[in-house]
Amino acid sequence: MSSQEKQRTTGDAVTMIGLDFGSTTSSAIVARAHVGRNSVTGRMSFGNPDIIYRSAPIFTPFEGDILDESALRMHIHTWLRESGITQKDLFCGGAIITGLATEKANAGCIAEIVKEHVGEVIIATASDPCLESWLAFMGSCSALSRCNNTRSIINLDIGGGTTNPAIGVNGNVLSTGCYFVGARHFQFEPGTYTITVISRYGQILLDHLGITKNTGDSLESSERDAILDFYLFILEAIVSGSGTVCHDSAGIAHTQIPLVPKELIIEPIITFSGGVGELIYGYAMNRYLPETTYYGDLGIDLARRILASPLLSEHIADMVPENMGRATVYGLAIHSTEVSGSTLFLPRQNILPLRDLPIVGRMPMDADTNTIAELIALVAKSAGGGAIHITAEPEQLQEEGILQGPPVENLERVKSLGQKICDVLQAEDGMAGKPLLLLVPHNCGKSLGNYATNWRKASAGLIVIDEILDRNAHFVNVGSIYNNIVPVSFYGVQ
Repeated sequence: MSSQEKQRTTGDAVTMIGLDFGSTTSSAIVARAHVGRNSVTGRMSFGNPDIIYRSAPIFTPFEGDILDESALRMHIHTWLRESGITQKDLFCGGAIITGLATEKANAGCIAEIVKEHVGEVIIATASDPCLESWLAFMGSCSALSRCNNTRSIINLDIGGGTTNPAIGVNGNVLSTGCYFVGARHFQFEPGTYTITVISRYGQILLDHLGITKNTGDSLESSERDAILDFYLFILEAIVSGSGTVCHDSAGIAHTQIPLVPKELIIEPIITFSGGVGELIYGYAMNRYLPETTYYGDLGIDLARRILASPLLSEHIADMVPENMGRATVYGLAIHSTEVSGSTLFLPRQNILPLRDLPIVGRMPMDADTNTIAELIALVAKSAGGGAIHITAEPEQLQEEGILQGPPVENLERVKSLGQKICDVLQAEDGMAGKPLLLLVPHNCGKSLGNYATNWRKASAGLIVIDEILDRNAHFVNVGSIYNNIVPVSFYGVQ
C-alpha cells in the first residue's frame, strides 16, 4: 500500500491550479486533494489529487514581438469559467512563463494578469528555469522514479525554446539545468521550411554553422540536418554527463544553467516531457507524427532525430512517464506547494499571505548564537524581511519512515534555539516592523515561536511555519491560513 493510500485525510478537500505559458502553447489544470497527516512520514501532505479540469492547449498569444495581454486575460478568464472555480475556491497553485516567452519585453505582465484573475494564492514567476526543470520531473516522472527507486532518471523537458533536464532518484530531484534547445528557434510557414522567425539563439547557431539565411528564405535539407545534429549533440552530451557541450562559443551560448553530472548514476533511464516529448511518445505508441512542420517549427523533426538516437531512445518504449506534454503545468498544480503543520506561530492572523521572502540561509536546530546573529542581520538588511530554514538532521529524516504521528523535536533543543533567537532579536535594531519567517522541519512551531518571543512579549514580526523540509530554494511564499494550515511555495530552486 502506498503512503498516499495509508494517509488519513481531513474531511475537506482543497483546490489547486497550475497555469503554464510556454514558447509554443499555454494551458491550465485544476485539481482537488484532501489534506491530512501521512501515517508513514507523520507530515501533513496532500492526498492523491483528482484532476477536475484540464484545458485544451492554446498557442501562446503574441502580438508582434510581445505577449498579447488582452488575449492572455481572455484565456485565463475562459479557463476559470470552464473549470467552475473562483478566486475564493483556491488554496494554492502556480503560474510560470517559460522558454522564449520569458524573453519578451512584457513577460513580467503574466504575474500581474494572474494576480488580477486568480488572486494572491499562487506563486507566479516569469523565469525560473531550475524550478521549471524540477516541476517537469515531478509532473512527469515522480511516480516512475519511485517505482524504479534504485535507478536514476534523467528527464528532458523539451519545449519550444528550452530543454530543461533534471536528474532524480526515488522521486527526489538531485540536479537541474537549462539549455536553449527547442523546437521554435526556427519558425516556418506550416508544411514548408520557409523561415518566418529566427530567434536570437537560432541566429547564433546559423552563424556557428556558417549558414546564411533570413526570414523568407527556405532551409535546405542539409542545413536543417546540421541544425538538428547540433541539438542532438547537446542532448546526448547532457545525458552522458559530458562537459564538451560548453567547449565552443555556440555550446556556451546555448547553455543557460548546466546540468551538474556529479550525481549521475551509471546507465540512467532517459525520459522526455514537454511538447517534443509528447510527439516522441505518441509516435512510440504507434500514432503517426504530423506532416512536415505541421506546427510551424522543428518539433516533429527533432522528435524523429531523438527516436533515431540509440542513446536517447533506449527507454522510450518501456519507461513512459505521466502527463508528458503537460508535465510542467501538472507539476505546478500538484507539486509546487508544501502543506504546513497545524502548530503555526503567527503574531497575528492578517500577517499572511507573505510574498517573495528571500531565504537568507539555513541553520541546524543546535546553531550557535553567532550563526543565528549573522542570518538575522541579513534579514534586517532586506527591505521586506526574509526567511531562515532550520534543517533536519539526516538521522531524523531516516527515522520518519517508522513514525505514526507528526515528527517531533526535542523540547530542550527547541527551547535552547528559541532563547538564542530571542536574545539576538533583542539586540538587532534593524528588525522593527519586518517579518522574520522561520521554516522548521518538525512539529514545534508554536513552542519555538513562544520561546523566541519570550512568550509574545517581543518580536511581533516573527512567524514560525513547521513541518516544512528544505527544498534548496532562494525564495518562499506563504499563503493565507486555512483550517490551521498554510500553503508554502518555493521558487528560485537551485
